[in-house]
Amino acid sequence: MRHHLILRVITKILAGTIMLFAFYVQFHGDYSPGGGFQAGVILAVAFILYGLVFSVETVQQVMPPWLVHRAMALGLLLYAGTGVFSLLTGYNFLDYTALAPHHPEHGQELGILLVEGGVGITVTAVMLSIYYAFVGRTPVIGDEEW
Repeated sequence: MRHHLILRVITKILAGTIMLFAFYVQFHGDYSPGGGFQAGVILAVAFILYGLVFSVETVQQVMPPWLVHRAMALGLLLYAGTGVFSLLTGYNFLDYTALAPHHPEHGQELGILLVEGGVGITVTAVMLSIYYAFVGRTPVIGDEEW
């Protein structure tokens, strides 16, 4: 794969651009189409593209499987923790007013940011975990047998 110089250079440029777009979708999901799920998939695509061109081992140096598994748990805890916090403070589950009782608008903004962040982290980690599972399996037949 070393002779694919143009593909490698374009991938290096695209990976950063894709990540930047994922963060744009993440943080502008309140005001336009998008949010945590879409941003999580887009961010995972940047890592998957890099892994397809360079190698899975290269991507796993940046995002090792242990970090991906912890990110899944972190995203879920962020999402559920927001809801549990509102329950413990006497509000309904995921009632964002609990985050800023004196300024409900600020609570809404903070709550959406936390929940969408948790969704984005979880989706990115799950997509990378699925990718690692597929590329890590042993092929049933060799390349010569095709």
